[in-house]
Amino acid sequence: MGTIGAPGAGIAVALENLFPPIPSEIILPLAGLAAHQGKFSVIEAIIWTTIGSVVGAYALYWLGRWLGHNRMVWLARKIPLVDAADVVKTTNWFKKHGKKAVFFGRFLPIFRSLISIPAGIERMPALQFGLLTLAGSAIWNTVFVMAGYLLGDSWEQILIYADALKYLVYALVGGAIVWFLVVKIRGRVHRGGHSA
Repeated sequence: MGTIGAPGAGIAVALENLFPPIPSEIILPLAGLAAHQGKFSVIEAIIWTTIGSVVGAYALYWLGRWLGHNRMVWLARKIPLVDAADVVKTTNWFKKHGKKAVFFGRFLPIFRSLISIPAGIERMPALQFGLLTLAGSAIWNTVFVMAGYLLGDSWEQILIYADALKYLVYALVGGAIVWFLVVKIRGRVHRGGHSA
């Protein structure tokens, strides 16, 4: 970031979409800190990180478009305890809530990256996807870049809140996975009991 300036922050955020272990909750405040130190302006930091967010999201969106519904059903059948009916349920949910999911997904770790794939699979119009991603990313990035800019050398204080959000999301995802597995296993046991 220090070497190539604000575009470097944008590249880092684009990569965060593709490799979620690189968290934007660290990249964005660091971009704000660099702006605080005069390496580039805070406006440049916000613009470039938002461009990076949109570019990274589009990469996953086009992957989803390439996968398509039929390939997704085929892949789902290869995953234990997942069947075509689960894909249909997910598809129906996304048709109903897709716009909100893409916009608000930009504020949530993990989902920030993953939500782009079902948007592509379900062929959400590319322009609509881009505008929703741009709006959500601009808000998220502005908050974290400005926090890093205003806090300066104390930017690490942000990580306390970012980590709390991250662990809450992990707990919710973990709970949802456990619930899904329990429902699936009970359903199979129940069907097995009836067929005996």
